[in-house]
Amino acid sequence: MTNTLDKFFTFLFYRKGLAILLLLTPLLVWLGVVYLGSLFTLLIQSFFSIDSFSGVIKREFTFESYYDLFRQSTNWDIIIRTTTMAFTVTIVSAIIAFPIAYYMAMYAGPKLKPILYLGVMLPLWSSYLVKVYSWKLIMAKEGILTWILEKLGLLHVLDLVLSIPVIGGTSLSFSYIGMFLVFVYIWLPYMILPIQASLERIPKSLLEASSDLGGGPAQTFRKVVLPLAFPGVVAGSIFTFSLTLGDYIIPTIIGNSSYFIGMAVYTHQGTAGNIPLAAAFSMIPIIIMMVYLMIAKRLGAFDAL
Repeated sequence: MTNTLDKFFTFLFYRKGLAILLLLTPLLVWLGVVYLGSLFTLLIQSFFSIDSFSGVIKREFTFESYYDLFRQSTNWDIIIRTTTMAFTVTIVSAIIAFPIAYYMAMYAGPKLKPILYLGVMLPLWSSYLVKVYSWKLIMAKEGILTWILEKLGLLHVLDLVLSIPVIGGTSLSFSYIGMFLVFVYIWLPYMILPIQASLERIPKSLLEASSDLGGGPAQTFRKVVLPLAFPGVVAGSIFTFSLTLGDYIIPTIIGNSSYFIGMAVYTHQGTAGNIPLAAAFSMIPIIIMMVYLMIAKRLGAFDAL
């Protein structure tokens, strides 16, 4: 048995291409059959329709589901609402993440850096649902955040924020503001890490050369650091944008009853039983992300992954 294994591994050693193919076969099968196959099935189902009287799916090629999707203004509201939230979360996450990543890459010493890494990664180790429900309790009208603001005499500031039309609400846990805060908290590590990795790859000699040529800290940051770190920002935005775009749990638990794309897909295929319309709706974030990834690739984001 041992001799057979030795001969087999020796055979693979001299045939690198075959060895790599054998190693990649399980992954290729998973991506090709399970992942891409399910997406293709979803695409096919989006071209079916449902009989309005019997509720039976008619397996005939038609654009009826897409027509139903785009002719209703409420669906356009859902698409715009979801995309706006994803874009806003991405921008704010980048603004918050960049100083943290910059300090980790440029100033943190060998003892402090592991602690900062731990601080960034630690929220990812806890349950997603636990974090969301914890935030719901924190931001509730009787929650600890309201209690702290009341003790500080700042409760009127919270009331003023919640009175803002559209994004406000009865409490933070029932408003777009609260939903936005939870999205930023949940996805922030996915923005910090790519930016930090991008900043780590900037040669210190470039910063020294900029200083030797008379460039001040602000000019060096603007002309050297930011352009070289920008692919990392775009790479992080792929995670924050796509994860916000497809999430349905946070909008279900936090915020008002306004639908997001994920909630609409879940409702159509579950409660309503309209699988073709749910499949057509699920194509929207896929198309948006395809366009987004094409732009990200042009900006060199994949070099920072």
